[in-house]
Parts: sequence; structure tokens; C-alpha cells
Amino acid sequence: MSTYNPYDDVLATITRAADILGLSENDYAGIKYPERELKVSFPVRMDDGSVHIFEGYRVQHSSSRGPCKGGIRYHQDVDLDEVKALAAWMTFKCAVVGIPYGGAKGAVKVDPSKLSHGELERLTRRYTAMILPLIGPERDIPAPDVNTNGEVMGWLMDPYSMMKGYAVPGVVTGKPLDIGGSVGRLEATGRGVMINVREFLKKRNETLAGKTVVVQGLGNVGGIAAKLIAGEGAKIIAVSDVSGSIAKPEGLDIEGILKHLSTRGSLLKTYNAEGLKRLSNEEMLCMEADVLVPAAMQNQITPGIAERINAKLIVEGANGPTTVEADKILESRGIQVVPDVLANAGGVIVSYFEWVQNIQSLTWDEENVNSHLNRIMINAIEAVYKMAEEKKIPFRTAAYAIALQRLVQAKHIRGIFP
Repeated sequence: MSTYNPYDDVLATITRAADILGLSENDYAGIKYPERELKVSFPVRMDDGSVHIFEGYRVQHSSSRGPCKGGIRYHQDVDLDEVKALAAWMTFKCAVVGIPYGGAKGAVKVDPSKLSHGELERLTRRYTAMILPLIGPERDIPAPDVNTNGEVMGWLMDPYSMMKGYAVPGVVTGKPLDIGGSVGRLEATGRGVMINVREFLKKRNETLAGKTVVVQGLGNVGGIAAKLIAGEGAKIIAVSDVSGSIAKPEGLDIEGILKHLSTRGSLLKTYNAEGLKRLSNEEMLCMEADVLVPAAMQNQITPGIAERINAKLIVEGANGPTTVEADKILESRGIQVVPDVLANAGGVIVSYFEWVQNIQSLTWDEENVNSHLNRIMINAIEAVYKMAEEKKIPFRTAAYAIALQRLVQAKHIRGIFP
């Protein structure tokens, strides 16, 4: 049995988009390969005095359209192929929504739940020192991702600034407000998911009010998306986290669930309310619903799951939750998928706003941030929908075709150095 490699999915999707556009391989060959791949090993002194060696990565996929941009995740199962795929998805995400960034991604192979607060800080600072030659506000700007947050970004910004001799807030985004973060950034990815659900339902002459929605994953993306979707009048009938899934046909109390989960260490398995049903992950993904939002990790909707999905619309909150083979099955069944590179681009859009504020030494209010996010996201949705209708292709292929067109054009204009 072959091992799943997410970068193979990236290449397959790029090739399909290139075929739609009638491109030769010479046109897009450079986009099939990351520009740089850095793998590092570094020591961290643990609380008990021992020294542990950790493995980390930073991959820069493309800088054709601007500085590389992408988060840093801490996860025990991460590997180089996953980081390569995530970096490429960032390239296409930035291109499809039209912001002047390329794509990058970073990671450390670690289970952060097994580290103390101090160990996590020391790990972050040492990892920053190892990737420091690659990053900077003009070249590569990290951000939070799975198991990292604003506090971690502060730990990353500090050693970079110390090496420069002055504060450089623009080296990272997703920072706390007190060190140059932007209002609206924490909610941005989840808000972008909600906008996609709302707008793609509008294309069917439907509204969110009364719709049934399943959300897999209640981290920053899924939790905020669930809250905002419920705020539009939809019923969230099932949610999940790493500890399991819960469902209630009449609709869950999302505010109550998120309040419960806000306590460090609390999980859904310890949440109780009247009328709850506990399900397996597969049972939840295959529930009958108007909308399914996979907002956990990649490789969740596999061919076996795709055969049994009962949602009418899938809006991807996570990166790469649907495999290429599963995509084909969903397409054959007439189930529309709003792809990750469009659906969860709200985070990188507002990261761009944060970076702009940092390099111009100014601040925007939340109304301004959300207004610009809404406008950019709707423009991208309209472009993808129009391409899909004209070419009779799935939304994923349409999104990649638009992004690929922009990337190829940038490469063509700049030429090949030297």
C-alpha cells in the first residue's frame, strides 16, 4: 500500500488546472517545485536539564508575486512532504485572492502538549535562530498555524528583532495587538469560511438561515467559523475535536461549547448537555446536512468517506482535507466543494493587512479590516464561480486555474535570472 503524499495531490491539481488553461509544461514547470527547502535539527534544554534534539522545516515555494508567506505548525506527525504541500497551497491561496505574496510554510516535529510553557518558548526561539537567514518582512513572513498562536509569534519576533537591533513587527503576522498585531486577525480565517458558505449558498438562491451545518475541528478556524455561521441563523448540528464528535439535530449551543473549550485542557469528551449524541469522526463527516466544514487537518475526506458524504456543499476550512481521489468521487456525485485555497484564505488576507500596517507604521480599526476582507473575498469568489461556470469545471480546478494564470504571468514578466 502506497503512503499518502500530499504534495502529489498538489501536483495533480496544478496539472489539471494547466490543462484547462492550455499551458505547456514550460509555462509552469518552475511552479511544480519549491524554491527552497530547509531542514534543521536543533537542541533545546528541557526543564529537567536534559537536552533534546528537535527537527524543523521551512519551505519557500514561490516568491514570484512577492515575499513568501505562511504559517508555522507544531505537530508530532509533520514531515517535509507535508510542509512542501502546505507551502504550495499558500502560493495558490495568495494568488487566487490577488494579494502580493508567494507561499511558504514552516513546522517543528513536536507534540506541544508534552512540553512545558518554558520548553515551548525555548524551542520557538531556537527554531527561529535556525531559520533566521530565510525570514524577514521583505522575504518570508511566518504566522500561526496548527498548535501555534500569537504568543508563539511574539517569541519568534523577539529573537529576529534582537539580531537586527530594533523592533521588526513585520517579520511575523498573527501577533498580539500590543506588539503590532491587527484587530480582526484572530477571527479572519473563520470569518472567511463563513463568507464562503454564505456567498456560495447565495449562488443557489439560498441563505444561511435555518441551514444545517457540520463542523469538523473546533480550533481557531472551526470554532470561529461555527460561531459566525450560527450567528447568521444556521443550526450547527455536529462538531468535533481531537477527543471525539458530538451531535444534536436541533442545533448545538456553540457559545457554550466554545466557553467550555476555552479552559486549557478541556475537550469535547468532557462537555455534557441534554440531547447530545456522541459519534465517531466518520459518522459525523457522513451526517446528512446542508453544509460540511472540514476544519481539522488534511487527508480527512478519503475515497471511502466521499462515497458516504451526505452534505450538499463542502467548504474546506482546513488545508488539504480532501484527497484527489475523493474529489473525483464528490464531483461524480454532484457534491460541490469550495476549496481550501479560497475558503480559508481570510487568514492570509488579514495577515497581509497586518503586514501593511506594520511596514507603514499605522493601524486600522476592525470595521476597516473586516470591510476590506469581505470585499477581497467576494471578488475572489465571483472570479472562481465565473471560471467554474464558463469552463464547466469544479471550484477547486477553477481556483487553481485563476491562481496558476497569475503565477505564470508573473514568471513570464520577470523572466529567468540571470
